Amino acid sequence: MSKFLIRTRTGLLASALAAALAVTAAGPMSTATAAPRQSVRFVAHLDMAGGQRPENITLEPGGGAVVTFAYSRQIARISRAGKVTVLATLPEPPAGSTTPALSNPFLGGIVRAHDGTLYFLYATGSADLTGVWRLRPGGTPHRIAALPAEGLPNGLALDGGGRSLYVADSVLGTVWRVPVTGSTPTRWSTAPELAADGFLGANGLKFHDGAVWVSNLDKGTVLRIPVTARGTAGPVRTRAGGLTNIDDFAFTGRGDTLLAAINADNEIARVEPNGTHTTVLTGADGLENPTSLAVRGTTAYIASGAYFTDSDPNLLAARIAPASRPLHVTHRAAHERTA
Repeated sequence: MSKFLIRTRTGLLASALAAALAVTAAGPMSTATAAPRQSVRFVAHLDMAGGQRPENITLEPGGGAVVTFAYSRQIARISRAGKVTVLATLPEPPAGSTTPALSNPFLGGIVRAHDGTLYFLYATGSADLTGVWRLRPGGTPHRIAALPAEGLPNGLALDGGGRSLYVADSVLGTVWRVPVTGSTPTRWSTAPELAADGFLGANGLKFHDGAVWVSNLDKGTVLRIPVTARGTAGPVRTRAGGLTNIDDFAFTGRGDTLLAAINADNEIARVEPNGTHTTVLTGADGLENPTSLAVRGTTAYIASGAYFTDSDPNLLAARIAPASRPLHVTHRAAHERTA
């Protein structure tokens, strides 16, 4: 087990962030040595010295991806050929601003609407910048909804009708709802299952089959919150446990089966609808502390921030095989579903 994993999660991420910023200033410490399996390929090796540590990902129709670079305040497109193009750089926060839990400015979740508009989350610890931002094609980014400066907006999803955005706040243990047109956010759910347990709570977020699904990093859970006929939050149900250090996740397209990024453990887990889960990718496949995933057809795109490895932030593409053997199964760890 890495020396990073025996620390508390608070100390772990604080140390990783400090290292990430130091490497950004001083240059890369090492190069990638992993040799991915035939079902996995590198789309891009990113520039760690330039601050290119991807936090979240959304896909474009032409085969490209758009990512947030967590600590360089940048939104960037990565083409199918691996070319990186910076689309926008967010304003630097006022002097003295401190982002909750992470200290430094943080770009989190990103989603793409059908018309190409990008929505993303920015946390700075300052009231003038923290919130939901929008970038239209060919335009400039601007904030459409303010969120509390004392929070850490992290996961982001667009509802099925493209009318509302849902935001997971990792510090406040809250799911917010914001119209895509922008306005005052609604505190949609503050269920105790969303709360942190020492560091970060609600983290990744997806809208799937009429419900908001949220991961909780500290508690290692995947939660399902149905959207009622009135649009309010229904009762929370824990769909999987035992996934400590879970970051973002994505559904495979086969019902409620999902793939989860286990950041500090350097793994991707396949989580079945009954809550059991299987490790399907590891560092041997090229993972460098995976932060987020997106699925198109039979391919999963996995962004790695290399927060702890300080080696090779990258974007991988992994084939999701048919039937019951997606990606590459390395070992199995079943866990009981909690209710």
